[in-house]
Parts: sequence; structure tokens; C-alpha cells
Amino acid sequence: MQLYKLLENVKANRICGDKNVEVRGITYDSRKVENGFVFVAIKGFEKDGHDFIQDAINRGAVAVISQKYVHISPPTVFIQVEDSRQALAEISAAYYDYPFRKLKVIGVTGTNGKTTTTYLIKSILEEAGFKVGLIGTIANKIGQKELPSVRTTPESSDLYDLFSQMIKEGAEYAVMEVSSHSLELKRVYGCEFEVGVFTNLTQDHLDFHKTMENYFQAKRKLFYQSKKAAINIDDVSGKRLLTELKLPVYSYGIEENATVIARDIQINEFGIKFSAVTLDENTQISLKIPGKFSVYNALAAISCGLLLNIDLKTISTALKKQPGVPGRFELIDEKQEFAVIVDYAHTPDSLENILKAVRNFVRKRVILVFGCGGDRDRSKRPIMGEIGTKYSDVCIITSDNPRTENPESIIQEIEKGCKNVSKNYIKITDRKKAIEYAIAIARPGDVVLIAGKGHEAYQVIGDRAIPFDDRKIARQALRKR
Repeated sequence: MQLYKLLENVKANRICGDKNVEVRGITYDSRKVENGFVFVAIKGFEKDGHDFIQDAINRGAVAVISQKYVHISPPTVFIQVEDSRQALAEISAAYYDYPFRKLKVIGVTGTNGKTTTTYLIKSILEEAGFKVGLIGTIANKIGQKELPSVRTTPESSDLYDLFSQMIKEGAEYAVMEVSSHSLELKRVYGCEFEVGVFTNLTQDHLDFHKTMENYFQAKRKLFYQSKKAAINIDDVSGKRLLTELKLPVYSYGIEENATVIARDIQINEFGIKFSAVTLDENTQISLKIPGKFSVYNALAAISCGLLLNIDLKTISTALKKQPGVPGRFELIDEKQEFAVIVDYAHTPDSLENILKAVRNFVRKRVILVFGCGGDRDRSKRPIMGEIGTKYSDVCIITSDNPRTENPESIIQEIEKGCKNVSKNYIKITDRKKAIEYAIAIARPGDVVLIAGKGHEAYQVIGDRAIPFDDRKIARQALRKR
């Protein structure tokens, strides 16, 4: 494709060079540049792509898009823009021939529940006979083919590449998690969503957004790009969102008078059951993922399915078949006489929800293992410490993904909240030893909850991702025992 075609929707301040040059690819990573590529220089949080422009040219870039003016010698074309991220989204959409117009894209946003909700929607669509792509925290999928996931929502060039691959594989729908970062950083700029789903808004990512209002405003952007919406109106921010939108909406909830309501809720260690009540019908729903939060995730998926004109019977069948989601309330079973659960809960709200869910069925003690990630929102650490000690009988504070922070410093900040509640906690910095200790002290009837990392198969220490999987560590400890 010729460069001028990619630039049709780009507001360029300056173009130096031949716009008729042929383009063979697009990237924002200079290491991935090949002959004929356009390199888009983006200022990141750790590195500035503008520092790698010459490297991109050396590797064969035929054009460079930049926010800063840089003198580039011909024949490389130079394009200066106001916003490199927006330009990346615009040229990527054009390069891949606007793939979101050939797919029906479902976007799910919110602090908690995004991953599980996307899996449930995918199951509903597949039960209805559609081929579906999935993009999110755990993995990117095209049909049954699985691709690795680097971040919750990919950069726009990677996202539209994935959409293009899905179309080639015959997918009719793409279901994706849409993070607040991706909305703020224009990773989904220009993308058109068939349905936008809002799960909830609780404290997280304040290191990036600074205030909860900014966080809300970032989430809200999804719905200005959506044709329809499914919104949790039991959530305060969801209720606010409902009043601010001017598009068809299905609200859902347990407490409020919503379009889709859950009644006669039953929750145990094996899952949930409830009646999904709409204006027209009442259908029994069952899902093999315990906890009240699972009711909300199911309601989100049901509302989305109904907005896509899928009948409740098909939806009910799909949810009943759903086996669960990796790292979300995942039971680790080695025939032991106590339960071991691995979950991704890493925010105050999600940790409290998962602990309350466990409290509903535990016969003896709740033994909790958790930590907080480094280089992230520090204000939530003591809050999670207080929640952890309040709802567990034994709380083991450990390392999560410390990144560039000292793990023991993170633990000390968590500990400030623990001291507000009780002294039923211990500190074991080494996460492997913490998990092994929890399993060693567990007795029949106890529940060991390992929270924070869920499906992750690595631990980030410094700038390295070291192989580490809570589920594997737990299995090894159980087998040793």
C-alpha cells in the first residue's frame, strides 16, 4: 500500500519526502522494523521511541512518524504529527483496511471482571454458532488457536493486525478487554464497537490516572465508540454512566431495577445458580465459578448476548457448559482434604470479593497468601492489608511482581493496613516459600487462597520476567505434602 493512502485521515503538521512510497508494514518498535516499514515514534513510560528513529532507518524504515521535528535525509519520508499514538491508530486502521468494520467487536471495560466476562461472552457467541476471536489478559485467541498476550489491550497496530488475522480465519465476532490505559493511550482510537460492557469501577491504577474521576473518564471513552451498551447499575459509576449515555442500553444488577436482574441467587463452592429475569422471561442460569462477583459477570454476559439478539435459552446453555477461566477462582486439586484456590484478585475490591466468596463456604480457616505489585498504585497497599487480615484467619504477606521496587518495602506498606485489624499475619518475602508455608499449615476444612497473580506464569523482578506460576508451585507443594 502506498504511504499517501495511509495518511488520508492523519493530521500532519509537516511531510518531507515522497508520499507515493510503498509500505510493507507498520511498527512502533524499532527492533521490529523491516525494509519498507513505517516507524511510529511513541514516547513511552520507560523509553522514548524518538531516541530510536535512526535505528529504525538503519533497519529499513521508508517513513518515520514523529511528534518531534527530526531532520531525516532522503529517501526516508518524515511526517510530523501532534499525537503519534493517534497517528499509529489511524494509519494502522487504513493499512489493515478497517478490520473492525468487517467484525462485530465487543469491548468489556471495568476494574474487575473483564477477563471472565469476555470468556463468558465468547462462549455464548460460540453456542449461538459464531466463530469468535478473543483478546485479553490471559491470551489472544482466533477460534481455538491461542496466541500469547503481552498486555490486556494491544497497541493499535497489533490490535488491527489481530483483527485482520481473525477475519482471515473466518471470525465474525471479536470479544476484547478494553483497559483504561488503552482508552487513555488511544490504542483503540477509531475502533467501532458493536457493544460496550461496563462491569464496575473501584480503586486501581491511580499511579497512572491520579484521581478516580480521571479513571472514570478514561473508561467512559469506550461508550462514545459503541453502538450499544450493557452496564452494571448496582455500581455507582455504572449508574452515573447510564445517565450520561445517549445510546441503547441494557442495564443489569441484583439490587437495582435493571433490564436484566438476578433473583433467587444460590452460591456455594461449586458455583452459582440464579434466575435471570427480563421484561419478557425468566430463565435459570448456572455457572461453575463461585462468588457473588460471578453473578455480576454472568449478568454482564447475558445482557450483551441479549443486545446481540441471542435468546436466553442459548445463553443459559453456554454458561452451564463454561468450565471456568484460567487463574480466576481456579481450584488446585491433588486430592487434599482442604481447598486451594488461585485467583487474580489484585485490587482492594476484588480481594474483598474473593475473600467474602470463600467465607460463604469455608468450614474451618481461610489462609490467605497475597502481595502487591511494584511500580504501581501505592495507595491501595495498606487498604489491601486491612482487607486481607479482616477476612482471613491467617494472612501471609509476600512478594507479587516487585518490578524495580524493594519487595520488603512493599510488604511494609501493606503491613500498615494489617496492623489496623489484628496480628494474625506473617511476612514471608519469598513467594514460593509463602505458598509452601500456607499449604504446610493447612488442615482439613481449611481454604488456602493464593491471590494476585492468577494465570501469570512469571514474576517480574527488576526488568526481568522470571518463570513463576502460583498454580505449579501449589501443586508441587501439595505433592510434597
